[in-house]
Amino acid sequence: MKTNLFSIAATAGFLLTASIHAEDTKAKPEDLEAKFKEAMTAVTMSGRWCPLKDGVLGAEKEDKYTIVSVEKVSGDMWTINARMRYKQLEIVAPIPVKVKWAGDTAVITVDKMTIPGPGYGGAAYSARVLIHEGTYAGTWSGGDHGGLMSGIITKDKPAAAEKK
Repeated sequence: MKTNLFSIAATAGFLLTASIHAEDTKAKPEDLEAKFKEAMTAVTMSGRWCPLKDGVLGAEKEDKYTIVSVEKVSGDMWTINARMRYKQLEIVAPIPVKVKWAGDTAVITVDKMTIPGPGYGGAAYSARVLIHEGTYAGTWSGGDHGGLMSGIITKDKPAAAEKK
């Protein structure tokens, strides 16, 4: 009986201490946003994705995204400036997204955004991609298809260093 009471008291003490510590270490929104901005400026997201259609996963394929910068617009609205290629043209496209927070983890959210142009067919795309400690993972859908993605986020080398 003494062992059970001791175990209960020790567990209660641990939970109380953990709860107080969690409240003390909770990051302020502006700190989370600054960390997100730093983590997503001048980076390359490289990994794999696989298609998902009718509940069946397809073969994995390599994937790469170059992010020039991110900017907070207002509230949870952000712009991701992504470098993209179309035929011989390279552009930086501003992509409007929402950034939600799951604790200290950023979740990039896109809801029914129409992407014009060949290959996209004007389909409305949705996505959820979480960003955490140099990695990303998520899911996306558009039209009658979708997929899963995951990979690592690495800082790009400064342009001046590449030219030397």
